[in-house]
Amino acid sequence: MSSAPHFQRVALIGFGLIGGSIARAAKLQGLAGEIVTTARSEKTRARVMELGIVDQVVATNAEAVKDADLVILCIPVGACGEVAQEIAAHLKPGAVVSDVGSVKGAIVRDMAPHLPKTVHFVPAHPVAGTEHSGPDSGFAELFINRWCILTPPEGVDAAATDRLRAFWAAMGAKVEVMTPDHHDLVLAITSHLPHLIAYTIVGTADELAQVTESEVIKFSAGGFRDFTRIAASDPTMWRDVFLANKEAVLEMLGTFTEDLAKLTRAIRRGDGEALFDHFTRTRAIRRGIVEIGQDSAAADFGRQHGQLGNKP
Repeated sequence: MSSAPHFQRVALIGFGLIGGSIARAAKLQGLAGEIVTTARSEKTRARVMELGIVDQVVATNAEAVKDADLVILCIPVGACGEVAQEIAAHLKPGAVVSDVGSVKGAIVRDMAPHLPKTVHFVPAHPVAGTEHSGPDSGFAELFINRWCILTPPEGVDAAATDRLRAFWAAMGAKVEVMTPDHHDLVLAITSHLPHLIAYTIVGTADELAQVTESEVIKFSAGGFRDFTRIAASDPTMWRDVFLANKEAVLEMLGTFTEDLAKLTRAIRRGDGEALFDHFTRTRAIRRGIVEIGQDSAAADFGRQHGQLGNKP
């Protein structure tokens, strides 16, 4: 546990999987003197109070950020601009303001114009998650050995970025800094496109007239089970992600469509050599992921409490 808190007062706007995991991890590691949160619904706020994870649960975003020296928006990307405008006048000078969205260019465009020059805006994206949501879904180990990408806009105070880097590292994350636009391009191929494909495949299975829904469920092989796990992710969050990062996603989708057409031709022509070469090349990428430690016995989707070994 840290000898002194990294931040005296941490405000979490939204309390689902990510917000709840931040609260649990920060509390466990002694990273905050006080943690205050709010959530959109009264039901969620009541449940957070029952869980006893945070020090205060308040009714409004403005009340939550008062006197906070770290504010993290843990809400869908599409809501961040409006909330930034709502809390701007109530932010403490010198506070670090961040988020957890998986799109960063839109976050900078939507939030930065509303934030006062007296605060430090350092967007962040913890690349971790499960298919579960809500205040009960979080767990302190979620970020251990997972990447958190910081995308500070040009001119942001380096010391503020370093403070946020240290905060995420103390929760077990590996931290990297990149520009918002580069982040969005990287995540379009590593996360957003795979989710789009998963949603499509599960939707296609649902529409097959010659295969019943019960058969799809009963005879699901490992690959399809993985797709259904991904496709169970929060629909509001992913709607916002695809709309906010549409240019990068469309670029990656175009490349994917071209590659799929090549495989279609190879299958139609019975070109086994082309299929073998393609599968061999992609297998090497999978091995590379394993070799650098970006995979474990429990993948991000479906990870449970305590599966990842020792705490940091």
